[in-house]
Amino acid sequence: MFDPQLFVSTLLTLFVILDPPGLLPVFLGLTRGMSIEARRASARNAAVVAFGIISTFAVFGRFILAYLHITIEALQVSGGLLLLLVAMQLLTGSGENEALESGTNIAIVPLGIPLLAGPGSIVAMMLAVEAAQGSLWGYVTVGAALVAAMVLVWVFLRFAGGIRRVLRESGTVLLTRIAGMLLAAIAVQMLADGVLTFLRQI
Repeated sequence: MFDPQLFVSTLLTLFVILDPPGLLPVFLGLTRGMSIEARRASARNAAVVAFGIISTFAVFGRFILAYLHITIEALQVSGGLLLLLVAMQLLTGSGENEALESGTNIAIVPLGIPLLAGPGSIVAMMLAVEAAQGSLWGYVTVGAALVAAMVLVWVFLRFAGGIRRVLRESGTVLLTRIAGMLLAAIAVQMLADGVLTFLRQI
């Protein structure tokens, strides 16, 4: 039967890792030059992309990583490097116009991956699938938790425009720079975690 405890624990874990409220400043910064329609499309596409990637790794993750000889630490380091590049663009404003013209690209990188579908959320889903213990209802429960988490992400990003209207252009620019600084810190932490975990295994 449907396992409420597994559902709640998986949903809460994903929500904390995905951190939709914390993603709002980054989302507003990346979509500053977009129209309302393009911003909403980016929110929807980011949630869909993240759902597709996380669900794929939930089912085939261990096989994919084993076949390619990739460790979770390698994912952390590569994701950290990618986020660091995006953070530098947010801080300096370089490439801003080019990046903001394409909502599809932003929805894929960095929103879909690695901000949403990053090492943390991927590993959390892989562990949740293991916790289902081969039960069909367990898999359904974990899948429902992932869908619920992505819906919550979409809701937060979908209504980020209201925050932008309150902040106006000057406030959004300020928030963009702050988001860049925070994103740089997240990137450095991901890099450090990946490197330290790798060194411990040597």
